[in-house]
Amino acid sequence: MLAKLEPEIPRGPGWTYEPKWDGFRTIVTIGDEILLESRGDRPMMRFFPELVSLLEERRDGPFVADGEIVMVRPGRLAFDELQLRLHPAESRVRKLAAETPASLVLFDLMEEDGENLGSRPLAERRDHLAALSKRLHVPQAAERLEDLAIGPELLLTPWTDDLGVAERWFADEAGLGQDGIVAKRDDQPYLPGARGWVKIKHRKTADCVVGGYRVAKGGEGVGSLLLGLYDDEGTLHYVGHTSSFRAKERREIQELLRPLEEGAESFAGGREPGGPSRWSAGKDTAWVTVRPALVCEVAFDRIQYGRFRHAATFLRWRPDREPKTCTWAQLGESPPSWGEEGS
Repeated sequence: MLAKLEPEIPRGPGWTYEPKWDGFRTIVTIGDEILLESRGDRPMMRFFPELVSLLEERRDGPFVADGEIVMVRPGRLAFDELQLRLHPAESRVRKLAAETPASLVLFDLMEEDGENLGSRPLAERRDHLAALSKRLHVPQAAERLEDLAIGPELLLTPWTDDLGVAERWFADEAGLGQDGIVAKRDDQPYLPGARGWVKIKHRKTADCVVGGYRVAKGGEGVGSLLLGLYDDEGTLHYVGHTSSFRAKERREIQELLRPLEEGAESFAGGREPGGPSRWSAGKDTAWVTVRPALVCEVAFDRIQYGRFRHAATFLRWRPDREPKTCTWAQLGESPPSWGEEGS
């Protein structure tokens, strides 16, 4: 299941709350073999051998669980260090696994001992997960980041049905709500691919596909990234651009994007940069197309007419995200009419 972005924590009977973990979303399968797979079914086992070993040690019957791979550092979750773990060299993977071990946080259980639990309400699935965690000696995560042990660890996410507790988590900058809160209905089944959960973050963010870039003034490096989201038919539409980068970053990002330029078609069939806009009249709209292979997370102020009202702020690359999963639905707003005039 996925979450849609909302501005406020929902309240009322049936709502429950969990911390939003800042890591790589992962489906854990324990059977004849141990699998760690990203939302896009990308195998993650070779990047996190310490977690595979930990799961092997605690193996107790087959199950399929939902969770998040995180990097615990003193007083914080280090997504930047977690990204470095996705390295192609085996020797580097082993070195990083020893020096910066990751942890795995479990928050849902979809299958146990061959029984499909997905159709059962979340409250029942949580009971099963709590019992499984007890058998596997998996503790519940501490509520403050400074109290979390450095990995490798297996952890059970805390949850509450108390709105006051959720608001306290959200407000505590040193707590687990540092990246926000996820709200879930306790009677809801597990719906793969559906955005049935709600996420509340301290700032509005979106995971966008990079479909091209504008060259920096002076002709050296990337001036801004051109961002896209997919519609329900699988067409990529331009939704805005990032603000500018520092000189060193401009060159580094251009080197990253150059291999994606040859034969590139990104916004073909969808709304393109330089199309009709009430804000772009008279501006230079020249841009370089790249294949839609990279995803980045950006912060934005608001959306109007199907695009970011102002330049979005680049936050980080998201190597764990598959481009096709970056859709308008993540924003929690009604999808735009992509072809409307003035968009």
